[in-house]
Amino acid sequence: MKLPFIEPYRIKTVEEIKFSTREERSRWIEEKHFNLFNLESDKVIIDLLTDSGTGAMSDKQWAEMMLGDESYAGSRSFQKLQNTIEKLTGFPYLIPTHQGRAAENVLFSVMVKEGNIIPGNTHFDTTKGHIEFRKAHAVDCTIDEAFEVDREHPFKGNIDLKKLENLYQKHGKENIPLTLITVTCNSSGGQPVSIENIRAVKKLSDQYGIPVFFDAARFAENAYFIKQREEEFRDQSIKAIVKEMFSYADGMTMSSKKDGLVNIGGFLAMHDEKLYQEAGNFGIIYEGYLTYGGLAGRDLGALAQGLDEATEYDYLHARISQVEYLGEKLRSFGIPIQYPIGGHAVFVDALQFYPQLSREDFPAQTLGIELYKEAGVRGVEIGTLLADRDPETRKNRYPKLELLRLAIPRRTYTQNHLDYIATALKNVYDRRDEIKSGYEIEWEAPILRHFTVKLKKK
Repeated sequence: MKLPFIEPYRIKTVEEIKFSTREERSRWIEEKHFNLFNLESDKVIIDLLTDSGTGAMSDKQWAEMMLGDESYAGSRSFQKLQNTIEKLTGFPYLIPTHQGRAAENVLFSVMVKEGNIIPGNTHFDTTKGHIEFRKAHAVDCTIDEAFEVDREHPFKGNIDLKKLENLYQKHGKENIPLTLITVTCNSSGGQPVSIENIRAVKKLSDQYGIPVFFDAARFAENAYFIKQREEEFRDQSIKAIVKEMFSYADGMTMSSKKDGLVNIGGFLAMHDEKLYQEAGNFGIIYEGYLTYGGLAGRDLGALAQGLDEATEYDYLHARISQVEYLGEKLRSFGIPIQYPIGGHAVFVDALQFYPQLSREDFPAQTLGIELYKEAGVRGVEIGTLLADRDPETRKNRYPKLELLRLAIPRRTYTQNHLDYIATALKNVYDRRDEIKSGYEIEWEAPILRHFTVKLKKK
């Protein structure tokens, strides 16, 4: 009999979970205007709002916290991080930041101007926010298969080359400062991008003189899927695959709170010394000196160690197998999810879950609220609320996918927790016909509204 996979770690420290009743949760979410972001953490039993900064660090990472060099400039911890990143990615120039959106802010302050076009594969919400804040346009060039949740495709994060070339021909390099590939592609369901596609995007972009950058928050998970699904790389190590991936990029932004296995941090890395010098000025203005970038030395050291751990096969196999376990459990209950299952989360298709609701009812948010009331499980809407309004017409944008994301923190929950989540969602699914209407907006911010929106029942 084949042995089942086990997590490649032992639990040394635990954190208490506080339990609550359905009546309490129903009252709490109403008091918070039906916005799951507004809930205090002690009112949540299992927190799947995000996998960003919510995981557990290893003993070696905690050791790095004690070894941190807190020098303002030129600390040993920065050198350790720079050496690790250059070894993994090949990028010699590094600007640390306090998190991923800060890296986007620094990069876009140099590269993105009003009226620019930024192609990519379903840009992340803050990425699109930074682009639109500068009165530029994020254009989604993801392959059409990504939006068919039941369709089997190994690399639903891939960019459609015809869509991309049409943009290049129409707008030219004078209006397209960069193309951004998100690995894995979060907003389309945590879906990977193949190296075959990355190579093709780079070759096409070079023909038009347009640089290629990665939003690399989950680059290690992307490399794992490449090893599993792309025959050329089946026998290669994760670190070798990572080096190959980044060889086709001119630079990267990184939220280290994902595949860096830390609770805070990010960075911007690149080949171009001139771009580094220009971006470095904004880094100093926004984040701090070039060798700390808004982080303590101990955080830099923990990140260096985390990047090394995250690019090991055993860790990734256990991490992605855990997500897969939850997804397959939901499928066995007949619950519709984006398939194949993504690397960091299971994405439930709210349009199939609640076909009786209109898009104006915010069905994914409705589902998230019902799951919270049922079991204290907090997910996040990846749908119409997150898609925000068109910055010019101010009309709601309705994305092709309306998903509830259940993001699994790294090295944090056990199989029993996953069984609890699956059972709770099945209970919600069994009474799905009882839901006749959703929610409407009471108040919203002019950009990135989903973080702070206030809703009321219809």
